[in-house]
Amino acid sequence: MKYNKVKPYKKLEPFIHFYWKLKGNELEGQWERVFPDGCAGIVMNLGNTCLTDNGSTLLEFGKTYVVGAMTSFKDSFIDTDTHLIGACLKPAAFANFYNYASQNELTNDTVEFEKSNSFNIDRTFDDPFNYFDHFFSEKIKSKNNPIQSAINDIHATNGQISISELSKRNCTTVRQLERNFKKLIGLSPKEYSNIIRFQNALSLIKNSKQNRSLLDIAFECGYYDHSHLSNEIKRNTGLSPSLL
Repeated sequence: MKYNKVKPYKKLEPFIHFYWKLKGNELEGQWERVFPDGCAGIVMNLGNTCLTDNGSTLLEFGKTYVVGAMTSFKDSFIDTDTHLIGACLKPAAFANFYNYASQNELTNDTVEFEKSNSFNIDRTFDDPFNYFDHFFSEKIKSKNNPIQSAINDIHATNGQISISELSKRNCTTVRQLERNFKKLIGLSPKEYSNIIRFQNALSLIKNSKQNRSLLDIAFECGYYDHSHLSNEIKRNTGLSPSLL
């Protein structure tokens, strides 16, 4: 499998993490698993039909799809002739480009876009990432993100902030915060915080140069004990920590 990422045009960086392209291995197909990160994405299929969403959804050639934020892992079958391309949006940035239903309706789902919101297949084949820069630059309708400050607070604490403290810092109520997060991200503030905390723990497990114990990492990341961390990893990845 060949996978590469490209940064967007600088003015789009506040809204888009990266563009990406994935092609299958010429020798054999394989299941590919992605973990929740709190982000929505846009994907187009440039190859043969691709099975995703743990086998429940087919991505058809030439069609564009929106992928909602995830609360658990997702498997896709990457065949020898799979060719996918897309954009990973930053949290809550979907509303900067599209008029659409609340993101809460897209959580854990992959939905085909109407033609007016879809990528142009010919231009995507010709020069995809340059085309994406033009596509999103022309499509942006707002540069405002009403929950950006709260998102920043969650990331600054690696997800270890109570929702009551988060609401106080952002001069809002817990209820209003809940509404805004579900509308713009598709997750509650607690769910989003848990994903960021999990991602931090995952990074420490994978990248730690020291032989740190799981218990040590669990305490640093705000989990009760190593069992609590193991359960969170299993829920988000379907794997035990030793298999990461």
